Amino acid sequence: MIKKIFRFLWKAMLYFFVISTFLVVVFKFVPVPFTPLMGIRALEQKADGKEMTCSHDWVPLEEISPNIQKAVIASEDANFLAHYGFDFNAIEKAMENNEKGKKLKGGSTISQQTAKNVFLWQGRSYLRKGLEAYFTVLIELIWGKERIMEVYLNSIEMGSGVYGVQAAANHWYGKSAHNLSKREAAGIAAILPNPRKFKASNSSSYIERRKSRIMKHMQYVKLEY
Repeated sequence: MIKKIFRFLWKAMLYFFVISTFLVVVFKFVPVPFTPLMGIRALEQKADGKEMTCSHDWVPLEEISPNIQKAVIASEDANFLAHYGFDFNAIEKAMENNEKGKKLKGGSTISQQTAKNVFLWQGRSYLRKGLEAYFTVLIELIWGKERIMEVYLNSIEMGSGVYGVQAAANHWYGKSAHNLSKREAAGIAAILPNPRKFKASNSSSYIERRKSRIMKHMQYVKLEY
């Protein structure tokens, strides 16, 4: 019986490794059409009696303004181009703040957020965090930074029912992602902690301050993928 259990677990782990690696390889070349979060949000809208909406338009990285690439790095992950998927200094600071009872900023990198958005569900369980770490390693090895940034900017939630920078640029500013100015890019990056609560345009004073800080840090970001 014990041997059968171990054999089953071994096969399950092998199948998971093969399938997960296959998906990561496929999405290195193929646009990600849909994410688990899009489905979850659609179900939440239906449960609330609202119309299910999902605005999502994939565009290649060369058609996305460098301004928004710099803005999300400045806002979400300053060491994105230097680390290998995990920013241990940021994680340590987040843990220290949590222990002190301060507001937790979080230590998740853009790579970790991308792994979670594309392959996993929302939540804080140890299982999900473990799988997030696993997929983070895979995409760092197989995709590389440029592809991670491309997938991140095309899949992340940037408003209520708005996913990806192309849909966000059109929703908030009535233009394409290619034409985003520095302040417009900073506006989108500023709302990422809670894109369903905050507005990138006609923003609150809090978001306006965040925009200014992000723009200040953007000048130090060098896009060298």
